[in-house]
Amino acid sequence: MCRRDPRVRLLLLPTLRILAALMLHQGPAEALAGSRLCKTGFLQDVYHARIYRSIHEGQPLLNVKFTDCGADRRIQFETSNPSDFRIDGDGVIFASRTFDISLDQTSFLVYAQDEDTREIWHVTVKIALRPQHAQELLQVSHKVKEIKFPPQRKHNGSLRRQKRDWVIPPINVPENARGTFPQELVRIRSDRDKSLSLRYSVTGPGADQPPIGVFIINPISGQLSVTKPLDREQIATFHLRAHAVDVNGNQVENPIDIVINVIDMNDNRPEFLHQVWNGTIPEGSKPGTYVMTVTAIDGDDPRQPNGMLRYKILSQAPNSPSDTMFTINNETGDIITLAAGLDREKVQRYTLIIQATDMEGNPTYGLSNTATAVISVTDINDNSPLFTAATFHGDLPENRVDIVVANLTVTDMDQPHTGAWNAVYKIIHGDPNGKFIIKTDPNTNDGLVTVVKPIDYESMVKVSLTVVAENQVPLIKGIPQPPASTATVSITIIDVNESPYFIPNPNILRQEEGLLPGNKLTVFTAQDPDRYMKQTIRYSKLSDPGNWLKIDPINGQITTMAILDRESMYVKNNMYNATFLATDSGIPPMSGTGTLQIYLLDVNDNAPHVFPREVEICERPDPNAINITAVDADISPNAGPFIFELPYSPMDIKKNWTITRINGDHAQLSLKIGSLDDGIYNIPIQITDSGNPAMSNTSFLRVKVCSCDMNGYCSGVAPIVGTGLGTGAIIAILLCIIILLTLVLMFVVWMKRRDKERQAKQLLIDPEDDVRDNILKYDEEGGGEEDQDYDLSQLQQPDTMEPDTIKPSGIRRMDERPIHAEPQYPVRSAAPHPGDIGDFINEGLKAADNDPTAPPYDSLLVFDYEGSGSTAGSLSSLNSSSSGGEQDYDYLNDWGPRFKKLADMYGGGDD
Repeated sequence: MCRRDPRVRLLLLPTLRILAALMLHQGPAEALAGSRLCKTGFLQDVYHARIYRSIHEGQPLLNVKFTDCGADRRIQFETSNPSDFRIDGDGVIFASRTFDISLDQTSFLVYAQDEDTREIWHVTVKIALRPQHAQELLQVSHKVKEIKFPPQRKHNGSLRRQKRDWVIPPINVPENARGTFPQELVRIRSDRDKSLSLRYSVTGPGADQPPIGVFIINPISGQLSVTKPLDREQIATFHLRAHAVDVNGNQVENPIDIVINVIDMNDNRPEFLHQVWNGTIPEGSKPGTYVMTVTAIDGDDPRQPNGMLRYKILSQAPNSPSDTMFTINNETGDIITLAAGLDREKVQRYTLIIQATDMEGNPTYGLSNTATAVISVTDINDNSPLFTAATFHGDLPENRVDIVVANLTVTDMDQPHTGAWNAVYKIIHGDPNGKFIIKTDPNTNDGLVTVVKPIDYESMVKVSLTVVAENQVPLIKGIPQPPASTATVSITIIDVNESPYFIPNPNILRQEEGLLPGNKLTVFTAQDPDRYMKQTIRYSKLSDPGNWLKIDPINGQITTMAILDRESMYVKNNMYNATFLATDSGIPPMSGTGTLQIYLLDVNDNAPHVFPREVEICERPDPNAINITAVDADISPNAGPFIFELPYSPMDIKKNWTITRINGDHAQLSLKIGSLDDGIYNIPIQITDSGNPAMSNTSFLRVKVCSCDMNGYCSGVAPIVGTGLGTGAIIAILLCIIILLTLVLMFVVWMKRRDKERQAKQLLIDPEDDVRDNILKYDEEGGGEEDQDYDLSQLQQPDTMEPDTIKPSGIRRMDERPIHAEPQYPVRSAAPHPGDIGDFINEGLKAADNDPTAPPYDSLLVFDYEGSGSTAGSLSSLNSSSSGGEQDYDYLNDWGPRFKKLADMYGGGDD
């Protein structure tokens, strides 16, 4: 039995209130409304004890507090580690033996069990060294230790390593250490350093591998040091290897492995995964209902107190109806309801401030952080949907699908667009074949009665459905309402004109090919499903690829219009398909299609022929043979096996060639004589099929005989078939060449005719178009009056002018630039001949280019010279009235428009 805690007396007042409420016929929840709820169990979540390193047997360590809220329970205590710790009936924990506490924290559990109800509670107890003593131990642990290479023993005069493993204990280095660096850790030493001069080194990550230079070693003394503070969150363990060699680099000792553990320090604050957590809880939830879990992480070692987190709620808003509506599991972060009274109509959302603290929640040494938890109170289904009418009506045209025939409306007092408000409709009677479904409109919550299978008016005139409406989530218990509401849906089927249909469809008919036009095949008729409508049906052809058939529009009689040919391109797999249309006389008229499939039976109406048509055969060095195939458009039994024969005429065919049958479809053609001239031979081959009666055909095989090389290829002209050009390609090339030559010839003829026309036109130019008798002003290069001082002597013929008078040296134009003493330049020479105009122009151009005194513009230059004199006679007789005055020039009017001017001048009368 445990001794009562003095604080239990403080809990008697709420208990008395509960008893008083029971006496007044009140519930316990109502009685607890004005008081704090007492919870049986340990008063703390974690108990801490800080002691010195040595613990003696029987030494009391701490007292854990337990309360039973004045219920006089019989409680029995025990620990999870009875070999080291024990507890008495008052909750005092003693040491079971004498031992030392290490630097690592020691923890165990204390259990409390009710002997009557067997209910169990537990609490965590953590024992750690006092801070001052721990610091002293750390300082002692930082003293430089010495690590020796494993000893060796002699065997037959030589040193050998002992077979057993030499385990080097790991070196512990705290992270974020302060002080001067490098800091000494251990000393690596070999026993052979007394007789030899050794050099020590370390390898591995942190030494000569990234991160390089974290650890260094004195090669002489073997002192291993750390050069900078370590961070356990980056690298928790370093694995190094120590080496010992002599001055010549020879290995003296086998390498040893050194493990350096980075001791965790509380240098990381807890961080929540989300700063804002969102959760929901239905209204009316009972205490203990799970809401959500918040999670924080800590970068420190989770196995040490530095990384062990504890959660708690700092505040709640609003505080209605209680300020402790929720609680949180301090280890897992699970948020659950603590009190009843959640009502969405009063409070729709709660906001909690959650704190996470490391060091197992120690407020003195732990680091903490906060986050926000937003809990929304959701609606529950405490109202069932109710139909607004007992019967709903709708109309449905027959054979229509995927249309809404009726809208069902309901009312629901729950929150819209939630599971407690959304209605689900079901058909419970009147639709055994599943022809209707009811969809829910997500916006209005109405039920949309939709037809999914066609309904025939001739088989069903009216449909009556019984439907039920309920919510997506069940109605909560204790609500004085039925969970669902029922109604009747009456649907009237409307008769509409339906399409006629063929029976059977498709209609398969077997018929031998070769049937002549005008023969009757079959009668293909359709039926009208509208039994209550008196209508007539007319037939027409919809698809007939070969235009072989026609159908009587009244009775549906199908007659042939062409010969039925199985080998036609319109026949696939011996089947010819034709589609016909049947249209009734309804309003609007409806039509249906039917397919007639004619399976054509083969008759022997096609003769076989040889394939391929062109081949090559080697005459030398070794005669060879070629294989040929017989091809017949018919099928068995009117095709193979075939008979291959060579005709008796001409005589050289059987003399030079022989044919041998290989199988029913193939034969082999080979040279019969030892030598045959190279060339192309047309070999007639007679092929007979197996039909009844049989058909025979003589096919010509084009054979090229040539001398072949060692690889079997013709060594002469290009092969007939293969990579060479075929006959069609050669003809096409020749046609292109002929057309090209014709075009070139036509172009040459056209050019000659054009030159003749130009020569004729020069004699027949219209006077109005003759530029020789007209003065045309194209441009004006001159300036004002100051630029009109031209040397008119330049207009004279060059051969009549003196060279010195071309440009006197003392005469200058006003626009010429002033110069110094004028240099002498070559004077332009006169043209050698009046008719040599080209030389005259070129010499004038060179003189102008070499004359620096020439102005850049408005200069009078001689660009052309027409020559002196004219060999033509005087044209004054054209204007003379005395010459030819009595001649009749009216015939000029008949010469066309080119002579119109002459006709007006000489044939116009007195004018």
